[in-house]
Amino acid sequence: MSNNSKSISVVILAAGQGTRMKSTTPKVLHEISGKSMLFHAIDAAQEISDDITVVLYHQAERIQKEIDARYEGIVYHLQDAEKFPGTGGAMKGVTSKNSQTLILNGDMPLITKDSLSALTSGNADINMSVIKLEDPSGYGRVIIENEQVKEIVEQKDCNEAQLLTKTVNAGIYSVNSELLASYIPQLSNDNAQSEYYLTDIVKMAVDEGKTVTPIYVEEEEFKGVNSKLDLAQAEEIMQRRIKTEWMKAGVSMRLPETIYIDSSATFEGECILENGVSIQGASRIIASHIKTHSIVEDSYIENSDVGPMGRIRPNSKLINTHIGNFVEVKKSTLTGVKAGHLAYIGDASIDEGSNIGAGVITCNYDGKNKYQTIIGKNVFVGSDTQLIAPLTIADDVIVAAGSTITKDVEQGALVLSRTPQKSIKNFFYKFFGKV
Repeated sequence: MSNNSKSISVVILAAGQGTRMKSTTPKVLHEISGKSMLFHAIDAAQEISDDITVVLYHQAERIQKEIDARYEGIVYHLQDAEKFPGTGGAMKGVTSKNSQTLILNGDMPLITKDSLSALTSGNADINMSVIKLEDPSGYGRVIIENEQVKEIVEQKDCNEAQLLTKTVNAGIYSVNSELLASYIPQLSNDNAQSEYYLTDIVKMAVDEGKTVTPIYVEEEEFKGVNSKLDLAQAEEIMQRRIKTEWMKAGVSMRLPETIYIDSSATFEGECILENGVSIQGASRIIASHIKTHSIVEDSYIENSDVGPMGRIRPNSKLINTHIGNFVEVKKSTLTGVKAGHLAYIGDASIDEGSNIGAGVITCNYDGKNKYQTIIGKNVFVGSDTQLIAPLTIADDVIVAAGSTITKDVEQGALVLSRTPQKSIKNFFYKFFGKV
């Protein structure tokens, strides 16, 4: 958190219904890189402030519950958006404890600490975010003279000279808190939309001779997410950022544009991610190689390799382990294990030196409850074996291929479970006739 965090309050507007998302999920809870876009905004805000207010209305209880599960100390302002619609209406009744108030939108997940620091710098009465667009069509123009904002003109109201202006409003403001407290009650909804507009505070400030300084920002960071298309585009931008930072930190990626990395995932040491890999949740990967089209979900992997086509499901821990193609591991701890191909390992603990053959499965679920399979050191489990949990196999055991194991196995044993093999002479010819 920056040194000036004590003097800045942040208000995040998250009251909108977001009808263009066409979803029962509140707009601000749609996820980008594994995190709700509102949480991206909160995280950025916490970098510069310890006084954060979130303005809620639509599905307020659901959003507040999600925030409370992740953050502490967030202040909530429940707004009556029916009575006070619009961005200015959302600010009605909001109070700040610090001398400066930064107003953010909950649907701008790409904002960064650097931009927020720029927006809260200096001593202007209002700092206003602006973007220069090559094609500003459809946007209200911000008229700037002598490095000060003079007015915001909607496109339909622009004269020919104003239409040539390429500077538009990015929608974020940092305002002197006393000034904000004075202006918000004065806002009027006497307009075509019958809404209270936050942009009106700029006109009030200019009319009173206050300083309104334009802060030029990058369009990418201030991209609002209003539809599933916007969501997908923001995801691409966020993924590019995440992967760029990890590659700079030493992670090797083959065809990085095909790889997905959750914003909560972390890497240490020399890691390799091949094409099509998906690293989800708060996975922690240390000095490991994740091969083509493998998925890792909320798991810990150290000095191991996975795949190709491996799947590591949540709450798994792999250390010094080889997981081959079409192997699925779920909620299991494997230390020094080899599972080369076509296996399912669920709710299990397997110790070093053990080998899991092709077609092996832990039968961990009886339709009601999940049970544990515990396998000791240097255990060889032959192909096409079913391990019926709850089950403990001691050290130094051989499980013969094609077995169904239902009872615990003692150390040093060979265990097998097979029906006797029969051979009926010349049955082929009796059944099909002579070939």
